[in-house]
Amino acid sequence: MKVVKDAREALQGLESGMSVMSGGFGLCGNPEQCIKTLAESGIKDLTIISNNCGNQGRGLAALLQNRQVSKVICSFIGGNPDLATQYLAGEVQVELNPQGTLAERIRAGGAGLGGFFTPTGVGTAVADGKELREIDGRLYLFEKLLKADFALVRAAVGDKLGNLRFYRTSRNFNPLMAMAARVTVAEVDTLVEVGELDPDDIHLPGLFVDRIFEASHENPIEHRTVRTREAR
Repeated sequence: MKVVKDAREALQGLESGMSVMSGGFGLCGNPEQCIKTLAESGIKDLTIISNNCGNQGRGLAALLQNRQVSKVICSFIGGNPDLATQYLAGEVQVELNPQGTLAERIRAGGAGLGGFFTPTGVGTAVADGKELREIDGRLYLFEKLLKADFALVRAAVGDKLGNLRFYRTSRNFNPLMAMAARVTVAEVDTLVEVGELDPDDIHLPGLFVDRIFEASHENPIEHRTVRTREAR
């Protein structure tokens, strides 16, 4: 059975030193229940693969605050003071990727590809130490695949076979990561019976989901104030 009781049961087997992919973009589409449980677990020395590893002190930032992370593979640090501070102090290793490159490295891992050639990053620090090849008169650099021990994803609706439907932009990195991990855990807003999801409305087949559970509706929203509002 893929259905489990809660995040604690879903994360069985996740140990210190493992690599974890976590869906989300900013605070959109984050597997909040899995992150909270992982933060309470005491597991350390994690390699986190995510777009930004938390934002405004929320989401995956909880793991940074607990000093549970040794390396982050991401595309964005802005808006994440916890990661910026630990990176500048040499406490966490950070591997920055152009955002499209990060997504494609994850997709390559799920598709069984060793990597791909891209012109993005040629002539910059991104290309340091990587293979360069000229193709049709243009330089490309080789980017390796990304895979992980666990992928933690959040969906709007899932059925008991693990078929998932995401809510709009919360899809972001979630389907790609689900395909690129040894064990994929899905937390969903609503868990339904098999057959309740229209086959044409499924964004990720259950083939890629190992464990699924219904989570509480925790959905933090980012706020940015650019000027003081005038009193009315």
